[in-house]
Amino acid sequence: MQINQFKKDFEGAITFFKNDVAQLRTGRASTALVEDISVEAYGSRQPLKAVGTIMVADAKTITVEPWDKGLLQAVEKGIRDSGLGMNPVNDGRLIRLALPELTSERRAELVKVLHQKLEQGRISLRKIREDVRGLIAGEEKDKSISEDEKFRLQEDLEKMVKSFNEEIQKIGEDKEKEITTV
Repeated sequence: MQINQFKKDFEGAITFFKNDVAQLRTGRASTALVEDISVEAYGSRQPLKAVGTIMVADAKTITVEPWDKGLLQAVEKGIRDSGLGMNPVNDGRLIRLALPELTSERRAELVKVLHQKLEQGRISLRKIREDVRGLIAGEEKDKSISEDEKFRLQEDLEKMVKSFNEEIQKIGEDKEKEITTV
């Protein structure tokens, strides 16, 4: 048994965390803010990124150009109903989203949400660690590995978890800096 074979599980948790945190709004426009908004299109709910092109026009503006112009109203409604607090402007060809300035209260709220997401990221790492520990214990119980090997594997596992926790912490600190910078 090698601890490195579980690296993909940890990296998957980190990738999910990065994507989750990318959706938090900072002072700059980002396509990640709107790409997963659900839109009613062709009789089903679809993410916005599946029905049009999303671009950042400038630091405070996002544009959405549906591939099918008949979906303009549906895209506009989906954005309005998303709870992001953005007011879409439909010019008949594309939809513009001007990002309002973040208030200090909103920044504080976003930092709280970020801290919740950080904790969720740490929890997912701990869950993977516990699963791997269970596998190691099972291997020892089956006499596939010695007790010394078990302790070495657990030590390697702890080092790996520590490095991934540090990575999550760094991502969180960078995002917090982004959110609080005016």
